[in-house]
Amino acid sequence: MKTLITAFVALTTLGLAGTVQAFCGFYVARADTSLYNEASQVVLVRDGKRTVITMANDFEGDVEDFAMVIPVPTFIERGQINVADRAIIEHLDAYTSPRLVEYFDPDPCHRVLYERQDMNSGIPATAVVEDAAKSARSRGVTIEASYAVGEYDILILSAEQSDGLIAWLNENGYRIPDGAEKVVGSYLKQDMRFFVAKVNLEAQAKSGFSYLRPIQVAYESSKFMLPIRLGTLNARAEQELYVYALTRTGRVETTNYRTVKLPSNVEVPVFVKDEFADFYRNMFERQTAANGNRAVFLEYAWDMAWCDPCAADPLSADELRKLGVFWVGNSDGSKLRPQPAQDVFVTRLHVRYDRQHFPEDLVFQETGDRQNFQGRYIVRHPFAGRASCDISDYEQSVRERQNREAEQLANLTGWDVDGIRAKIDFAGEAPESEEPWWKRLWN
Repeated sequence: MKTLITAFVALTTLGLAGTVQAFCGFYVARADTSLYNEASQVVLVRDGKRTVITMANDFEGDVEDFAMVIPVPTFIERGQINVADRAIIEHLDAYTSPRLVEYFDPDPCHRVLYERQDMNSGIPATAVVEDAAKSARSRGVTIEASYAVGEYDILILSAEQSDGLIAWLNENGYRIPDGAEKVVGSYLKQDMRFFVAKVNLEAQAKSGFSYLRPIQVAYESSKFMLPIRLGTLNARAEQELYVYALTRTGRVETTNYRTVKLPSNVEVPVFVKDEFADFYRNMFERQTAANGNRAVFLEYAWDMAWCDPCAADPLSADELRKLGVFWVGNSDGSKLRPQPAQDVFVTRLHVRYDRQHFPEDLVFQETGDRQNFQGRYIVRHPFAGRASCDISDYEQSVRERQNREAEQLANLTGWDVDGIRAKIDFAGEAPESEEPWWKRLWN
């Protein structure tokens, strides 16, 4: 049985300092979560002690094999649980993704100076649930509540001991990996409960959805954290996690791990346009290693009201409200704002984690920093038209730029610099003419 156990509630960088200058390039590609297999996505809406978490499941396989176990800091009522539209998270992913932009050099003969721009209703407990409750009590486990939400059957559990809880979960199809007792016990000592979910096959069939929709939970707690440790126990390899934090105040960062800005605003060779996915994967892997495999990376931080350049339009007030941004709308909550969302700051964090390098859950804090940042990579096409003046100086400056781009790309990705140069069409260099066919005839 394939089971997803999700964790909850769950080099020098070239930063974009100061106010970001508007520019006239256009968007080419984006490094979204599709670059990675089994990349988990979590949206955290936070204001004071109020939190709404949306978890997009990366489960692949038969839905009847799906099971989720999530530590939660407080009791959860039925009205605090919802299922979300996955398209909204896909929109948020597209809006915040690192992006590649491109420019075309103008005719150098027309320039004096070449510059570098720098909820469904609840269902009562059935006889099956009552039987489960009896077996749970025998293990020291209490089923505090049971809910049907969309295609999910959800239980809220508390327990006296970790071994009893783990035994009951395993007996009921929530396959907890070996070695989980210590982690589960640490959550119980914090008076945390467990939110567990399975797919109701009948409800899933009636829903008309061919995939599992994200689960949302709203709660109040002074803890602003994402428990990831359960998810590392049975992981076969490192895991990719994207956290999108929406606040009123500003950027969100981790307090128990370093939050590092990815290299940004970097010019790369033109051929990277066709190899952007490989470039980004290699760059991220190199940055992860350079930070000891223990860093959380900032990929995007921006006011939701605008973007420059836009990898996708900002989310509408209606979409934000559906993600749990409860302060968007009129004071009486009767009508959402018609204009673009204000007072919502989005932070996108990307972490590659495993048990060895991330032994603690992720702990976050809101900051008052509203400085804009984005992972942005630039390709510049040399002028390719017919020149009406001597452009030898321009071509020399472009060759110097192209060499800088090659060196920067090698430093970011670890690619061989000579191999990079071999892919670059250097300005002013005529292509090598092919030797006559007959010269190769008898050699």
